[in-house]
Amino acid sequence: NDSANPLNDAHNPYINNELVTCLVIPDDITSVGDYAFAYCRGLTEIIIPNSVTEIGDYAFAYCRGLTEIIIPNSVTEIGDYAFDGCRGLTEITIPNSVTSIGEWAFSCCSGLTSVNIPNSVTSIGRNAFDGCSGLTEITIPESVTSIGDYAFSDCTGLKEVTIPNRLDIDFSKIFLGCSGIYIKFVEDNEFVESGVFYE
Repeated sequence: NDSANPLNDAHNPYINNELVTCLVIPDDITSVGDYAFAYCRGLTEIIIPNSVTEIGDYAFAYCRGLTEIIIPNSVTEIGDYAFDGCRGLTEITIPNSVTSIGEWAFSCCSGLTSVNIPNSVTSIGRNAFDGCSGLTEITIPESVTSIGDYAFSDCTGLKEVTIPNRLDIDFSKIFLGCSGIYIKFVEDNEFVESGVFYE
């Protein structure tokens, strides 16, 4: 019952007049609902238990103070805008249980310098990493069969991308706003060819 959740409208939750900065989600929770912690700017750390299988839309959107989050290997889906605007995040590891990364899931995470996309992921949503200007390299695994438009647009720090050779994509859309990226194409984990993308 969403209306029974006191955090739904609590952008800076307090317990006993103390600002909550670290939040441990209980072990019996199976999903983090839509907007569950959106705009909780005071949060710096969230611990998600292995019982959680889904992170909902906007679940942690605009938690700008969030510097660290560990996504457990029970999670299979990261919702649209799930971590949108979490500028304080510097590194995130996506577990090999995740199959889809939602639209705008990590957009405007400008502090993000490292992201690991596992071989379990088959789809990367539209604008998923849009505006992640701190990223310098990214490896898209061969399990990925679709990448939405503008998935890595305005990742202005991006210098190197490893991508499956068989993917038929429009580089000018997916990497809009990026230029001078060294692209490595791989097939069956073997290097095939390379090139440089200029917008």
